[in-house]
Amino acid sequence: MSPRIPHPEPGTPDLRGPLRYLWWLVRCQPWRVLRGSLFGTAWMTGLAVRPYLISRAVDDGLRAGDNRALALWVAAIVVAGVALSWLGIMRHRTMTFIREDAKARSAAVVLRQLSRVGAVLPRRAAAGEVATVGGTDIDRAAQVMTVTGPGVGAVIAYLVVAVVLWSISPLLALCVLVGVPSVVLVVAPLLRRLERAESVYRQQQGELTARSGDIVAGLRVLAGVGGRGLFARRYAARSRDLLVEGYRVGAVNSWIDAATVAVPGLFLAAVVWLSARMAVTGDISVGELVAVYGYVATLVVPVWFLLEGGHQLIRGRVAARRIVALLAVEPDGVGGPRDTPARARAATVPGSRQPARPATPVAAPAGPATPSGGPAGPVLGSAGPVPTPGGPAGPVADPGGPADLHDRSSGLTVRAGSLTAVAAADPADALALADRLGRYAVSDATWGGVPLTAVELDEVRARILVADHDAYLFAGRLREVLRGARPDGDRERIASALHAASAEDVVEALPDGLDTPLDTRARSLSGGQRQRVRLARALLAEPEVLILVEPTSAVDAHTEARIAERLRRARAGRTTVVLTTSPLLLGRADEVAHLVAGRVAATGAHADLLDRDPGYRRLVARGDADAEQALR
Repeated sequence: MSPRIPHPEPGTPDLRGPLRYLWWLVRCQPWRVLRGSLFGTAWMTGLAVRPYLISRAVDDGLRAGDNRALALWVAAIVVAGVALSWLGIMRHRTMTFIREDAKARSAAVVLRQLSRVGAVLPRRAAAGEVATVGGTDIDRAAQVMTVTGPGVGAVIAYLVVAVVLWSISPLLALCVLVGVPSVVLVVAPLLRRLERAESVYRQQQGELTARSGDIVAGLRVLAGVGGRGLFARRYAARSRDLLVEGYRVGAVNSWIDAATVAVPGLFLAAVVWLSARMAVTGDISVGELVAVYGYVATLVVPVWFLLEGGHQLIRGRVAARRIVALLAVEPDGVGGPRDTPARARAATVPGSRQPARPATPVAAPAGPATPSGGPAGPVLGSAGPVPTPGGPAGPVADPGGPADLHDRSSGLTVRAGSLTAVAAADPADALALADRLGRYAVSDATWGGVPLTAVELDEVRARILVADHDAYLFAGRLREVLRGARPDGDRERIASALHAASAEDVVEALPDGLDTPLDTRARSLSGGQRQRVRLARALLAEPEVLILVEPTSAVDAHTEARIAERLRRARAGRTTVVLTTSPLLLGRADEVAHLVAGRVAATGAHADLLDRDPGYRRLVARGDADAEQALR
């Protein structure tokens, strides 16, 4: 029976080691693995049936001159061939199902983990590492599943042939019993060397993949500062180092491949020579000589499978170790109860994260994004809320409707339904404030008088959205990019969000409008166009609380003025926090808070603060003395 892919529930992997992870992949499909083992064993053992039938045809038919017996044995050989063909087909079919099931299961748990850790991932693993895990390691770990079918069959076939040879000649049986393990001992040192070389190669390959991604992402910047040549030379040097390491892995692989073919061949030649000498001396018959040759030739297949299985196991172990390392990454603690994995997976929305912080999590991402160094979260696959330092052990009732947000660390209070702007002297203070208000860091912020860390995380993610100006944009049609956080977004809502973000001209400039495909990070768009697309995506999500971080830093003044006016109308009656130093946005806010050294130094209307707060005036003027004088 073919596997149901993708898996609705891939299960909880065993992360105690690479071999335990591989064993977990086996345990997830026990009956299919058992069926593969039975087919593999029957096929491998059946290979030894034909030499026996041929020996009987020689002794009972040809040498005895009995045509009837000869015909019967020939018919039996044909039937055995047909049966072996069917067994071979079923073995290959079943093992393909097993490998594909393991591959899909690994891909599902890796994808679930990426959604769970969210923006923490770039701080814990390079993009190249993640790419190589998803592109190569998952496949190599799945290839190890071959050991469960033909691998088991090879061991049993080896024992069966040894028993059959014992009935012909104990000496030949001893040669087989001792010879095959000797073959494995010859290749084993090469396998250990391969594991070491493969581990180094895979690590360097991941690092180089990450470097190439960084170069491509920043190609325009590199061209602008004249750095393309420098980075090209560095990349070429790293590529040459990887090439040398690849030659090392290839050299070990070539020796293993050569030994896999040559050593069993030498073993076959030695046993046949010994059996031929025994036939000459009359110790065995001619038919038994033919049978011995067939049995030993048959052993070449099991021995090859054993050696190839060992080869795959070494490579799969290296790959599984990398998969386990990725799955073991824990999100930063944000205090309080977490959502369960099942609910988190249900809430995951494509395009809702970016490397540094969340992008559009109305249908919230399945895990927190916090500064590194926070307390650890729940173990992957945990079944319910887990108490973490900084918050209560269980969830409490969240505000039933719009409520004030209060950050005790800074003294900021965001009134429900208002447009509040925060002008921070230090941009890092603004980012830290956004993290606390969006529960991306452990804090003592409250929401409607309820500690924010006491509310279930999925509820916070569903109602509070923190949107950065450089949030990640996934590849796909522009319509799907905008609807990532709201799959039910219709044409009118999309048009309204684009209008509020002053992004209609972006759509009009594209050849197919909203149906135009964008590449990863929307690199075909300018910086200002990308920023407006991100803002439109955040507005389309329609969260109860929207926290915007420098939403207009890459647009011109005329566009910024339109966005400031339209943003106020689009968010009328809903809580909005804008972290910015733009006078155009600050002038549209219901209340402005001036943040100095992480604390609110003054609050009021934009015009009032310009009159009575010199520090605020200097901040808004951005160091321009003439502009500061004009603002007085």
